Amino acid sequence: MKNYFVYILASQRNGTLYIGVTNDLKKRVFEHKNDLVFCFTSKYKVHDLVYFEQTQNIESAITREKNLKEWQRKWKLRLIEEVNPEWKDLYDEL
Repeated sequence: MKNYFVYILASQRNGTLYIGVTNDLKKRVFEHKNDLVFCFTSKYKVHDLVYFEQTQNIESAITREKNLKEWQRKWKLRLIEEVNPEWKDLYDEL
């Protein structure tokens, strides 16, 4: 069964946030970190993986991504800090 990930990248603690969904988290974050795709994350230097969650259902992953994008900023910050209070880059732990 395939896994899907909803993830949040940050430029720094309490900085610019980016929310995405992928089926290969390590590869996708590598692409963001190395600006391999010109998009929001390369323009604003949003490279640190600060939060992710996993599911086996693409529909639920996409729904969760859309919901998080609609959240108030303070809710997103609280979500990150609940699981990653240091705002560590989680990429090396993948």
